[in-house]
Amino acid sequence: MKFQRKKLTDATLLQLYEALLFPRLIEEKMLVLLRQNKISKWFSGIGQEAISVGITQALEKDEYILPMHRNLGVFTGRNIPFAKLFAQWQGTASGFTKGRDRSFHFGTNEHRIVGMISHLGPQNGVADGIALASTLKKEKSVTVVFNGDGGTSEGDFHEAINVAAVWNLPVIFVIENNGYGLSTPSNEQFKCKQFIDKAIGYGIEGVQVDGNNVLEVYTTVKSLAEKMRDKPQPVLLECLTFRMRGHEEASGTKYVPKKLMDEWAKKDPLQNYENFLLSEKLIDQKQVESIRKKLKKEIETGLAEAFQETLPVPDKELELNDVSAPFSQTVISPLSSAASEKRFIDAISDGLRQSMERHSNLVLMGQDIADYGGVFKITEGFVEKFGKGRVRNTPLCESAIIGTGLGLSIKGMKAMVEMQFADFVSEGMTQIVNNLAKAHWRWGQPADVVVRMPTGAGTAAGPFHSQSNEAWFFHTPGLKIVYPSNPYDAKGLLCAALEDPNPYLYFEHKVLYRSIKDQIPDDYYTIEIGKAKLVSEGSDLSIITYGMGVHWAQEILKQLPNVSADVLDLRTLLPWDKEAVLETVKKTHRILVLHEDTLTGGIGAEIAAWIGEHAFQYLDAPVMREASLDTAIPFAATLEQNFLPKGRLKNRIEALMGF
Repeated sequence: MKFQRKKLTDATLLQLYEALLFPRLIEEKMLVLLRQNKISKWFSGIGQEAISVGITQALEKDEYILPMHRNLGVFTGRNIPFAKLFAQWQGTASGFTKGRDRSFHFGTNEHRIVGMISHLGPQNGVADGIALASTLKKEKSVTVVFNGDGGTSEGDFHEAINVAAVWNLPVIFVIENNGYGLSTPSNEQFKCKQFIDKAIGYGIEGVQVDGNNVLEVYTTVKSLAEKMRDKPQPVLLECLTFRMRGHEEASGTKYVPKKLMDEWAKKDPLQNYENFLLSEKLIDQKQVESIRKKLKKEIETGLAEAFQETLPVPDKELELNDVSAPFSQTVISPLSSAASEKRFIDAISDGLRQSMERHSNLVLMGQDIADYGGVFKITEGFVEKFGKGRVRNTPLCESAIIGTGLGLSIKGMKAMVEMQFADFVSEGMTQIVNNLAKAHWRWGQPADVVVRMPTGAGTAAGPFHSQSNEAWFFHTPGLKIVYPSNPYDAKGLLCAALEDPNPYLYFEHKVLYRSIKDQIPDDYYTIEIGKAKLVSEGSDLSIITYGMGVHWAQEILKQLPNVSADVLDLRTLLPWDKEAVLETVKKTHRILVLHEDTLTGGIGAEIAAWIGEHAFQYLDAPVMREASLDTAIPFAATLEQNFLPKGRLKNRIEALMGF
């Protein structure tokens, strides 16, 4: 291994040595504690330290790094106190996640680190968002995101690099090529011989370094970063290395040929660099022992402090309160009485435009939303008013763009992501339910992202453009869901969602876009989140519904002049208005829950169960439900109408009345 010091000062060379030695000594201590059964799990990065250390030392302190399990040198390089790191690994209260997540699954804005989740790949989209925010703010900074060679097979990796390439984002995509994805060797993971060849397909630069040579990593990244700060563009950096321990310690390394282990043992990044410094007479053996003694003392002091802690004391209120970022909504009324007739789609566009005017840090992203104005023309004219920096066409990559929204949030910005159709959100599920929804609960990071979801059937668009998939997200703590049924609510709920720093799913029914209109305030206003609305009143029964169900209920009730009914429009599905539901149960004693989504596992099931548990004494009949058939949505109009609940609603009301 050849070390080229180039113009590096003695101080820099020695600093790199300490930065390389510290994580190795921590690792060695962790292995001892593991054998003593004092820790439960450890992902060792022994043999790969030069990558984390070289990259971290080459960056500015305010530049973000998104590391993985075997990147301890990133955390120590950013001077996180060891006691706090160990508390995180042990799951004690003073750790970054308060005991809610393990190992390196955390972030800290103080140290400009965003940790991974277990799903490999999503961190790349988040890196795009951080870099985009830096670009929009005209900051000359780069973002670095780590990947293992196995994780590059994930679609998120491809999506994020493609977005960064198209948008010229200053992201260094690091691939630690250590030859194995857990136990699966490279030749069973991918066909290419080197990852830098993939850079050609994205139209970006690819650079390969010896990942065990800390000086080569350091000088390469320092040079790349300097160029990228002046001319933003992504780079794929392949670091050749080897993992000398198991994927995690329980896995072992029996699957690795001994000859290969012996070859890479000779390339130990720490021992080789130490030998280089000794040969250059920059240190002597006495200094080596002195540095080791100092660092070991720091480790032992941190351990002593951390071992004083016990596991967190469970606190139900704390757990529930930390699910979402603190936000106390102030409902905003329009400043004047001026109003205009607007269709449902116009109200959405109006709310989005006024929110863009109100929040200068709000960025809109979606397929075809810029010059074309979106497939439904909701953002038509927005580019002329707000520019392409804030109204951004995206490649077809839902996951990376939702991740980009989280990255923008980390840098204090807001994001609106438009799904061209709600059906396509399945491509971004991991980002929504594991990244956006859990970010605040895990490490206190708000995910200020609204995902707009054109939804619903009735247009004979078939099973992949017509789904009602709100129930997919209803089960996920940390998300908020709104679903307006009329133009007034469409604008007010959208504006309210964009004000809240928490992640929202905003469902908008496509059939309502141009079929209904109303007088809508011209001024900006919001509607209270979590508050249902009684759209019609009666005494015989209650129909609890939302979205298109509100219109079906009102239409069918006109055919039943002898039935007097409450129609309660939930408007917000998460959190839903339990008080309003309870009041209507007490009033009419007969309840029908109606929604367009399929019956089994729908939101109506939860509401019906809640009523049965909390309001059974007020019921004069079983809680009934009406919903779409438990099939996919058919294409032919006749079959689609049979699928939807509207045609069965009248009989269901009559059955409930006759009970």
